[in-house]
Amino acid sequence: MSAIAPQKLVEAESVVAGYLPGVDILTGCSLSLAVGEIVGVIGPNGAGKSTLLKAMFGLVAVRSGVVRLSGDDVTNLAANALVERGVGYVPQRENVFPSLSIEENLRMGLYLRPHAWTERFDVVTGLFPLLAERRRQRAGSLSGGERQMVAMARALMMDPTVLFLDEPSAGLSPIFQEQVFERIQQINAAGVSVVMVEQNATRCLEISHRAYVLDQGRDAYTGTGDELLGDPKVTELYLGTLAARRL
Repeated sequence: MSAIAPQKLVEAESVVAGYLPGVDILTGCSLSLAVGEIVGVIGPNGAGKSTLLKAMFGLVAVRSGVVRLSGDDVTNLAANALVERGVGYVPQRENVFPSLSIEENLRMGLYLRPHAWTERFDVVTGLFPLLAERRRQRAGSLSGGERQMVAMARALMMDPTVLFLDEPSAGLSPIFQEQVFERIQQINAAGVSVVMVEQNATRCLEISHRAYVLDQGRDAYTGTGDELLGDPKVTELYLGTLAARRL
């Protein structure tokens, strides 16, 4: 008996997209995310990693190609409509409201469903207990790692089935980086499928079920996280000498 293929939640096929007329950052990029997966996206600076997330989340216009969510064509659908359909997104920069408290930030994440506040607050702070303890603290007074926790928690307030993370460990100390990666695994274990663009390529591959290496706006390599970690060419071109020594 043949194995049943996992259900695909997100599919991006041959996506071409960019910010300026006539200038394509993505030049035919494809990605798929199945139920229950963590999918990592790594590659050099300027490869189009963040642009791919933004194109799938309706923040950058897709010029050609298609984006599907649970089989439905959602190409260029507005971000707020995708949130209603169960997609969360955490940008790399300016991802909290610094003048608001932690609780107010989380309430902003639930603006489409305010009646669910108590239930979702309890669920999300179960993953991030520190946020419940400091719920009255202004987000602008938090460390970079703590802000990242707030941003991830806010995206989870709408109970998404899919979470897009753009460089979640960027600018954090090694200790906070590891906390972020642990939280991502916990979020995934709680039933949320994750697409993660990440600068820490080695750690990203270690926790990803599958991954893509982007280069010059398209897929250069794809495979399981372990396969890419063990690929000498990927190590040489994208992971560097430190990863090679670890392997």
